Amino acid sequence: MAGGVNVQGRELLPANVIPRHYHVTLEPDFKKLTFDGTVVIDLDVVEDSRSISLHTLELDIHNAKITSGGQTVSSSPTVSYNETTQVSTFDFGNAVSRGSKAQLEIKFTGQLNDKMAGFYRSTYKNPDGSEGIMAVSQMEPTDARRSFPCFDEPSLKAEFTVTLIADKKLTCLSNMDVASETEVKSEQTGGTKKAVTFNKSPLMSTYLVAFVVGELNCIETNDFRVPVRVYAPPGQDIEHGRFSLNLAAKTLAFYEKVFGIEFPLPKMDQIAIPDFAQGAMENWGLVTYRVVDLLLDEKASGAATKERVAEVVQHELAHQWFGNLVTMDWWDGLWLNEGFATWASWYSCNIFYPEWKVWESYVVDNLQRALALDSLRSSHPIEVPVKRADEINQIFDAISYSKGSCVLRMLSTYLGEETFLEGVRRYLKKHAYGNTQTGDLWASLAEASGKRVEEVMQVWTKNVGFPVVTVSEKDDKTIQLKQNRFLRTGDTKPEEDKVIYPVFLGLRTKDGVDESQTLNKREDTFSVPSTDFFKLNANHTGLYRTAYSPERLQKLGDAAKQGLLSVEDRAGMIADAGALATSGYQSTSGVLSLLKGFNTEPEFVVWNEIIARVSSVQSAWIFEDQADRDALDAFLRDLVSPKAHELGWQFSENDSHILQQFKGMMFGTAGLSGDETIINAAKDMFKKFMAGDRSAIHPNIRGSVFSMALKYGGTEEYDAVLNFYRTSTNSDERNTALRCLGRAKSPELIKRTLDLLFSGEIKDQDIYMPTSGLRSHPEGIEALFTWMTENWSELVKKLPPALSMLGTMVTIFTSSFTKKEQLAKVEKFFEDKNTNGFDQSLAQSLDAIRSKISWVERDRADVAAWLKENGYRS
Repeated sequence: MAGGVNVQGRELLPANVIPRHYHVTLEPDFKKLTFDGTVVIDLDVVEDSRSISLHTLELDIHNAKITSGGQTVSSSPTVSYNETTQVSTFDFGNAVSRGSKAQLEIKFTGQLNDKMAGFYRSTYKNPDGSEGIMAVSQMEPTDARRSFPCFDEPSLKAEFTVTLIADKKLTCLSNMDVASETEVKSEQTGGTKKAVTFNKSPLMSTYLVAFVVGELNCIETNDFRVPVRVYAPPGQDIEHGRFSLNLAAKTLAFYEKVFGIEFPLPKMDQIAIPDFAQGAMENWGLVTYRVVDLLLDEKASGAATKERVAEVVQHELAHQWFGNLVTMDWWDGLWLNEGFATWASWYSCNIFYPEWKVWESYVVDNLQRALALDSLRSSHPIEVPVKRADEINQIFDAISYSKGSCVLRMLSTYLGEETFLEGVRRYLKKHAYGNTQTGDLWASLAEASGKRVEEVMQVWTKNVGFPVVTVSEKDDKTIQLKQNRFLRTGDTKPEEDKVIYPVFLGLRTKDGVDESQTLNKREDTFSVPSTDFFKLNANHTGLYRTAYSPERLQKLGDAAKQGLLSVEDRAGMIADAGALATSGYQSTSGVLSLLKGFNTEPEFVVWNEIIARVSSVQSAWIFEDQADRDALDAFLRDLVSPKAHELGWQFSENDSHILQQFKGMMFGTAGLSGDETIINAAKDMFKKFMAGDRSAIHPNIRGSVFSMALKYGGTEEYDAVLNFYRTSTNSDERNTALRCLGRAKSPELIKRTLDLLFSGEIKDQDIYMPTSGLRSHPEGIEALFTWMTENWSELVKKLPPALSMLGTMVTIFTSSFTKKEQLAKVEKFFEDKNTNGFDQSLAQSLDAIRSKISWVERDRADVAAWLKENGYRS
């Protein structure tokens, strides 16, 4: 490749010059949907050079000039472009010499695109119904090059001075605070505009640079050492930013203490953006969010939404230190950024809101997400080799975030939280304003703990997968343990089972928990005080599944009833049993019996997992006989209805955060599995709500009520929900409506739901939402795939493969299938398509289908017999 260097197979820019400072000036043109820009880059020349290469993407370069020591080296360098590497090379006759300083000045025009990448446009409805437009940015991972020519690699940190030119009535924001504001003549309009120049930033990576120009409302607090603000466009009630504003001020103060380093910027802004591809982006000093992840209307949103907002805010603020101040040197270290910020958001949330018990929900949420993806053959190691820009987006997945944070949770339990944080403090102090690799964190943690952290952790981060530990009992004081790679498809081959993991046993007995023992060979024996009662992986802080004999599982079920197991233990044990049935380590009937025995379980998190495991059977069996499907519904209804009725569906001010979610979940599950009393209550609430009584449905059950109205209703209910979507101004409410629409399963309503995707009525960021309801019935699953095949070229245009949304959509359109002939259909469709940018999502979908095929074939008769025996089918 032209003038590039290749380190470990990575595509990198030539290292003949190093950027030290950028002055970027941008002026968006809201009529032409473009922006004009100038960038002046101060360079250190490392070797005699006749050319300079940097990244640009969809930028028109008008002219360029290179100066050195006050002399013009070239006022018209030759510019060539390499499309595959997205590199522009400026060639000039006279060399600039090694050891000197040079300046490259470039004038350019870019696209104010609608792809939610680079410097792009976002639209919103003004209170008067007219359309507003703003210019915003999203650089991570490699779209700073769409905004201005730059050395777009995380290790090439530089200082940034930004100037934004805009109409006087618009607000301009960037990473830093404003240094000056002057009047300028606009080259676009000839009229006067303002030029806002921001103070120079500290050393930072290009992917963290941010620009916003638009009409904005703002609230501010001075509860922290520097000003903290929340911004939102008109049409959003800025007061809904109050929760995030106050939480941010408290969280910044907390992180300063925990990390032992002051927040280094002069202000912290958070802004809600109407079109946003991810959940949020941690730009230093200017965090951008999806509206629904920053603004919270406590009257319109339930407990789960509040928890999500808190988690996102605390995740992004953790990045201000971990990621922004200290940055990975290349994208294979992404997991460290995301895994740590995810861990930190749970850690801080648990301290701020102990009554939310987030470490309990972690077991059924984060841990299960990690283990689910990592049980596929097509998973990837936490530290994944990344060579090219278009591979980067695919690793922003459950491995980087969830498995990454689980590994850190496992390590922080093993070292002790205080020691772990002491290691993190050392790491941040040592590498502030610099770049690191994963090994640097292990070194600081080893120093703080005196343990050989790297040796243990490398096994977990450099290899794909995790083990299942099979337990057999030797005598009444000895257990034998054996580890093997766990695959959901249950067909691990010897060559895939070579890694021996250091498994932290976390052995729970009547004497408490012993964290000191590790299984670090294929099999070994361990002594326990008595095999009367023992359980591995106390609180499920370890990254593995445990396979017990059916008898032992029964005993653990009894121990749960006697109160010998923690909430995490009960939920985790159920999750393990369910996953082991999927892969054939245990029979599905055994798991159904275990679940049936949990009918008196008092805790929300455990019920959450019980329901999830029955649901996974239901989705694998979704194309089976109606009799079996009805029987599974009957079993689930039988299991949850008594609890749903006991808890009720009236909400009061005194309900705890968890109880609100508990009531909502039990009500929804019972109703959607056919509980007549609840269905009638829901229909009644729905009628009143749609007739104008907005208090008739509590936000905690809005989704369930809408879903029941659609599942058991018809066109009239569908029109009501769609109209609610069109008339509500609250993002959370609108999302609920979109997510539920697909529950309606008549062919004509399925078609109407799918027609919404490209109707222009739904923002591209939300294109996945109407599909989620369709995945709840066979007709919808078939229709999704058919729609994808008929609209493929349009879909690729709308969601370019280099951005992450296409992979998500491919998963949604294909992964709900459960039959051999369906698998063949998917494979055939993609065999002649270019799958760059989503090949991993596709491989993972195919693996998920394969695992359901083998599971159903293996246990079809077993499940039918169990359902019959227990009176759920004739």
